Amino acid sequence: MKKLILTAICGCMAAIALCQTNTALIKGSVTDSATQKPLSYITLALKDSTGQQSIKSTLTKPDGSFEINQVTPKAYQLVIIAVGYQAKTITIPAFSKIFDAGNILLANATNQLKEVGVTASRPLVKQEIDRLSYDVQADPDSKALTAMDMVRRVPLLTVDGDDNIQLQGSGSYRIFINGKPSALLASSPKDVLRSMPASTIQKIEVITTPPSKYDSEGLAGIINIITFKKTTDGYNGTITSRYSYPWGPNLNLTATAKQSKFGMSGYVGVGRQSINTTRLTNLRETYSASQPTAITSTFNQDGIYTWGGNYIYGSTEMSYELDSLNLFTASVNYNRGVFRQDFSRQTAFTGGQAGAQSYLLLTNGNFDWEGLDAGFNYQLGFKRNKQQLFTASYRYSYYLNGQNSEVLATDRINYDVPNYNQFNDASTKEHTFQLDYVHPVKQLTIEAGVKAILRGNYSLATGQQQAGQGFVDDLTRRNNFVYDQDVYSAYNSYQLKLTKWTFKAGLRVEHTRVNANFITNNNTLLKTNYTNAVPSVSAMVTLPKNQSLTFGYTTRLERPYIFQLNPFVDRSNSQYINTGNPNLDAVTSQLVEITHTKTGKGTLSNKLSFMYTGNSIVQLIKLVNDTSTRTFANAGNTKILRWNISGNYNITNKLSVNFNSGLFYVWLKGPFNDRFYSNEGIRTNTFANVNYKLTDSWQLGATGGYNRRYINLQGGSNDYPYSSVSASKTFLNKMATITAVVNNPFQRYFDFKQFTNTPDFYQGNTNRQFYRTYNISFSYKFGRLSSDIKKNQRSINNDDKSSAGASN
Repeated sequence: MKKLILTAICGCMAAIALCQTNTALIKGSVTDSATQKPLSYITLALKDSTGQQSIKSTLTKPDGSFEINQVTPKAYQLVIIAVGYQAKTITIPAFSKIFDAGNILLANATNQLKEVGVTASRPLVKQEIDRLSYDVQADPDSKALTAMDMVRRVPLLTVDGDDNIQLQGSGSYRIFINGKPSALLASSPKDVLRSMPASTIQKIEVITTPPSKYDSEGLAGIINIITFKKTTDGYNGTITSRYSYPWGPNLNLTATAKQSKFGMSGYVGVGRQSINTTRLTNLRETYSASQPTAITSTFNQDGIYTWGGNYIYGSTEMSYELDSLNLFTASVNYNRGVFRQDFSRQTAFTGGQAGAQSYLLLTNGNFDWEGLDAGFNYQLGFKRNKQQLFTASYRYSYYLNGQNSEVLATDRINYDVPNYNQFNDASTKEHTFQLDYVHPVKQLTIEAGVKAILRGNYSLATGQQQAGQGFVDDLTRRNNFVYDQDVYSAYNSYQLKLTKWTFKAGLRVEHTRVNANFITNNNTLLKTNYTNAVPSVSAMVTLPKNQSLTFGYTTRLERPYIFQLNPFVDRSNSQYINTGNPNLDAVTSQLVEITHTKTGKGTLSNKLSFMYTGNSIVQLIKLVNDTSTRTFANAGNTKILRWNISGNYNITNKLSVNFNSGLFYVWLKGPFNDRFYSNEGIRTNTFANVNYKLTDSWQLGATGGYNRRYINLQGGSNDYPYSSVSASKTFLNKMATITAVVNNPFQRYFDFKQFTNTPDFYQGNTNRQFYRTYNISFSYKFGRLSSDIKKNQRSINNDDKSSAGASN
């Protein structure tokens, strides 16, 4: 036995020695041809003699040297790649043990560009079978602007003067971060997007006909903000500091790292919203029932709004590749903000039931938010086909919105409402379990899956009323609300790819169970169950001369969200109150669209779409006892016919233009508060951006846009124009960038007005916005990478809840 073991050991040692004698070494160094300085962390790829197959890759050391060990001694091609330099290929002849490539000189890429006179620009917009994507990293202004600024530039999206977002003219949509929903973005997207730097975003996708693997929520579709970039062996990162006047500073770090089977990617940032003060006005005129033109009462408020605070955000995604078939990933997203908000409103009221009144209304308080998403995924691959996948996923999501206000009145004339405090915490917690399977069969890809979302919502509201020198609990302001919603779903979809045609079709079935309880309202219970079948069909055909035609049809669903259901009565302005409606029903819509796209030196896309929504959830105002109450109701039948044209074109090698314009007609009608309303009209949104590459390191830009007013069931808003100019400079071998942007240089303020006009009353609310803003940012890249990180191709997407948005 001992002889047998000894023989085996000797055989292994001989085999190892034989292998070592048949391996060779390739070495050398890389140097800047102009400065003669060594270039560290430059990527080198070793390929076979034909240049078709990759053998190995490595990075240069800090002194510029490199070694590629244990290669078979034969002929190769060595490719050297570096950002800012001309790629170079070295032919390595057959050799025995060591090949010394010597000192390899890399020329600056700018020299080569000047010699051949060719430059290339990444297209900003790309049309796919069911979505349109905007490449944020190809926009030179992205380093200095916020995510909200970039959303204004994306085709099919509209942002008004109060930063409310619409998708194809609708305020019902879902917002994802990296293909995953965020409960926080569902309730308050503008607050989060204002604080998120655009430098963390890779691209923004607008999915207008989501396939069946997505939950059915979002009448107009899905906005997917992709922040994570591919990470590779080694590490890299970008640190960006930004200051915006008058908003304040922001510091952000984006980093990626990968070592062997483990990879990590993420970003973290902090910011401060400077304390700012702007003006606001409220006007309400009440009409006589017998004489519609006669004004019976007038309510005026003229005051100031002061706000500011701090915020922090972070996101990370990790992966571990056990082997080529087993992959584990995990992700965590966190966002928190704490803001101060104070109002001072000089109020005058004439002609009401209580007679003439005047007082100074002071509202002092805070609002804060906190959101957490954490998920874990396991992906199993199959040897027969790399596209065959099974994925099991779990996700936990939590968010909390808190509000507290102290409401005081001074300088009172005929106003006897006591001072009071109000508090409200509204929260959502949800657990999601999901299984997905992808099975390719030649040109056909079959997908199927099941999912369960267990969601709990609650609202805890309390209040106090002044009594003497102190405050006592006011039971009339207490309202505890629990709303549990469980959604069980299954889907099956098919995608067929032919030579010129691509088809995608599927069906999703969702069963919803609702259990609500008004704890302080005699424990009133609300239970309901409903089932929805949601089809989705898309087709894309490739035409001659780089053209394509895309068709899409889908049915979408909107479930009411906690901020719409919450019965908490916000009385921070005693005669302009806001509340939710816990009796809201789910809403369905029908969407059909056709898109023609032509690519070449530039891209031109034309989209025509029509959407119908019955019994849609809209925000409305009713007047009761001289008090305006804003709430939500299933009161609108909506039709939107839209034509959108977008494109980008390189006029010269240095000058490029990007534009998009939407023209749509809106019809609205529906009953509310024992009256039937209707409204219709034309809306537009137009945007254009021009970029000029002054030199290889300098870029200049100019932007302009115009949004035609919103059209609501009871009113609308004023028009909204905007503009900006920008300049950016790269240096330190393109590792550092400084960018400056001036938004709306010709106008310091903009008064955004929203109005309601009914036979009973007119109400106008005007908020003054800071319009002229200055942004300057500095970013620096560090580190080097060399191979892609693994990510699950399927994960949890809870796109079954509506997002906050403005009306049509």
